[in-house]
Amino acid sequence: MKSKKITIKYSLPQMIFDIVFIFFSYWISFMLRFENFIPTYDLQAFQSNIPWMTVICILTFTLFRFYTTMWQFASLDELLQIFYGTTVGCFIASILSFTLSWPVLHVKRFPISVYIIGWLILFFFVGASRFSFRLMRRMRKRSQIHRDDEEEFNRVMVIGAGEMGSMVIKDMKSAPENKGIPVVAIDDDKSKKGTRIHGVKVAGGRESIVRMAARYNVDQIVLAVATASRKDKQDIVNICSKTNCQLKTIPALYEIIEDSADPLKIRDVDIIDLLGRDEIKLNVSEISEYLKGKTVLVTGGGGSIGSELCRQIAHFNPKKLIIFDIYENNAYDLQNELLMRFKKLNLEVLIGSVRDKARVNHVFEVCHPDVVFHAAAHKHVPLMELSPGEAVKNNVFGTLNVAQACDEYGAKRMVLISTDKAVNPTNVMGATKRICELIIQYFSRHSKTDFVAVRFGNVLGSNGSVIPLFKRQIEAGGPVTVTHPDIIRYFMTIPEAARLVIQAGGMAHGGEIFVLDMGQPVKIVDLARNLIRLSGFQPDVDIKIKFTGLRPGEKLYEELLLDSEGGCKKTSHELIYIGNPIPFNENTFLSQIERLRQYAGVDNVTMMKFIHELVPTYTGHAEETDALAHS
Repeated sequence: MKSKKITIKYSLPQMIFDIVFIFFSYWISFMLRFENFIPTYDLQAFQSNIPWMTVICILTFTLFRFYTTMWQFASLDELLQIFYGTTVGCFIASILSFTLSWPVLHVKRFPISVYIIGWLILFFFVGASRFSFRLMRRMRKRSQIHRDDEEEFNRVMVIGAGEMGSMVIKDMKSAPENKGIPVVAIDDDKSKKGTRIHGVKVAGGRESIVRMAARYNVDQIVLAVATASRKDKQDIVNICSKTNCQLKTIPALYEIIEDSADPLKIRDVDIIDLLGRDEIKLNVSEISEYLKGKTVLVTGGGGSIGSELCRQIAHFNPKKLIIFDIYENNAYDLQNELLMRFKKLNLEVLIGSVRDKARVNHVFEVCHPDVVFHAAAHKHVPLMELSPGEAVKNNVFGTLNVAQACDEYGAKRMVLISTDKAVNPTNVMGATKRICELIIQYFSRHSKTDFVAVRFGNVLGSNGSVIPLFKRQIEAGGPVTVTHPDIIRYFMTIPEAARLVIQAGGMAHGGEIFVLDMGQPVKIVDLARNLIRLSGFQPDVDIKIKFTGLRPGEKLYEELLLDSEGGCKKTSHELIYIGNPIPFNENTFLSQIERLRQYAGVDNVTMMKFIHELVPTYTGHAEETDALAHS
């Protein structure tokens, strides 16, 4: 009821003004046409035509929603709305007046020039009256800002004077109390230097960021360059870090496309924005062939990698997507998210553990998945050193249960999520993952199912990764703890990893160990320093970095390929390679696995001996770090 009152309050005066505008538009056009003296015949024509021409124009204006639009927010779309409405209204009225002869009503024609001049004047009057609402709103906003003291609002530099930068500046100007006041823009396009975008000057390219931040007393810098390459973003952020300004960004292009993110939703720049690579291109037809219309099961579907796999798989219209996870809270949250984003998705969430063979078999018996992504695993290296038996039971026998179910119930493909820690492992987590790869290789030779493994390094922002830990330490005022000044790791963003896993699954013929190109390794101490800078602090000044020493089972660097694998073969995707399979004794493999099962969690000393037999390159001694070994 309230909105109806508001509509009436504003639309009735507007309609009255429009009637006056129509009258004076044509009256002025007559005066201009006849140089202030209107002949009697033409005066009669005006008097007989103007009433019904006014009615036609008002009806047309109503049809074009002139009286329900919020003109205080008028922009180019509303200007076009006014143009179309006045043009159509004047055109219909003019055609009727010019072509029809109504002697009964004493309707006479206007001179042709009067119709044209009248339309132009009416367009001006109606447009000016509507945009005056926006002008008054802006004046009220500015007076409000001055009353509230402009110093309270952040002074913002916008980097990027393209379409996205224009949207950001316009959005900020409409609500400075929420997002700050744009005072200067930066763009590398030299032709834009000195121009203005919504009244904000484009002061130069990235080389002028530091100088302009000081000149304009900038508090905050917003990166409005969604399509910029990762290298350009890194360069710009490195320059911005010298200004001590708060650094913000708009969503990346893949977020806008895949996640329907609001392109104007400004957020803090994250280290993930800098360490990830440019958007990874997928062979959509290859992926669609093995996912579209299929029943897809993701074990560990509520985890970091598993949940992103589910999001990506949902884009390819599977017949059914099944999330299988032991932790119901993550699975529940993911269920709500997917059902909200993908209205037609046939989704089923099942709670259970891959260690429970009977539960796994029951799921396969009822659901008969065509494709299985096995992401369920214990992955935290130091914790698994304290509980090696649990790593074996969950990683090794969880994988064995899923692989046997795939074979028994006729799944077409199983994709194992492996890790670089499986290469020359120094920890029990990596050793168990290497055994998982052997399980995949064994079943690929003894089953109609295509079994493959995908090996990659650390995933940025995943549960248990270093990034969330660093963030918590920075929020607490430090220190940020790094195990060793020389430790390096390969990193990949969660969406990158999920896309490449799905792509690798489409290339599978059975038995491959796909190795993902992880890019350049990153020193963890450099990662810590960058994260401190992005948080607005100076490393070793505001936030200290403390070196704590390598943890049990931890190496200074990780490898993605065994020397004995003899190098990688290229695939059709530039970021995916295939490692040569390692020979092992298939005749004794299953019996060794069963003996391992016998001692897992019961006699970890004997268990570790069998692990060393299965993985000769394993150099760790988790039996010595087992938290219960000496109790």
